[in-house]
Amino acid sequence: MKTEGRNAVLELLKTEKTVEKILLEKGAQGTLGKIFAEARKNNIRVQFVDRAVLDKESATGRHQGVIAYASSYEYVPLDALFGTGDSLIVLCDGIEDVHNLGSILRVAECAGADGVVIPNARSAAVNEAVVRISAGAAEHIRVARVPSLNRAVGQLQAAGYWVYALEAGGESIYNADLTGKVALVVGGEDSGVRRLTRETCDKVLSIPLFGKVNSLNASVALGIAVYEVVRARSQK
Repeated sequence: MKTEGRNAVLELLKTEKTVEKILLEKGAQGTLGKIFAEARKNNIRVQFVDRAVLDKESATGRHQGVIAYASSYEYVPLDALFGTGDSLIVLCDGIEDVHNLGSILRVAECAGADGVVIPNARSAAVNEAVVRISAGAAEHIRVARVPSLNRAVGQLQAAGYWVYALEAGGESIYNADLTGKVALVVGGEDSGVRRLTRETCDKVLSIPLFGKVNSLNASVALGIAVYEVVRARSQK
């Protein structure tokens, strides 16, 4: 959903709607500068573009140098994902490709996860493409979108979750206790789980690799990990 015009976008930023990104005309000043400051404060992605780009994207022809894109997908609060007993939550750190996010939602839903967490910044949003790629899983699994992934890790830990980063160089996932409340953090294709997020987690878990390629696709790695959680719990 597009919102155009300075006042309309400022009002949009006062609501609880999820804003995926904002296009701002280069050299933004005045009200446009205020919009940029509000967007930065809320970790909303801002792209500075030429006026010609805004003219092309505008549906009304009256964009006044700004167009915001809000998601129609209904996210849930983080604490709505918290479960009791055995519970599994997936956190995405830097998953910017819609194909990866769609696949992750599908994997998480198939494994019976309680939900998926994505950050406002450096992340694909749940849009029509993600829903389609997830093969409908996005309609059945709850997704929370949070301002800070590291803060979300802390909230999960306070709620009794053990939070594990899936990253090379850690303890083998096959040796870990994956029963009870577990949250798995999967990183982006290029950067993996960011250092600060890794350090916030309780432990780093790794999937042993025996070939010449030293990494797995994010959704593939998550698939292996979540079904190791399922296997561990079935043997309790």
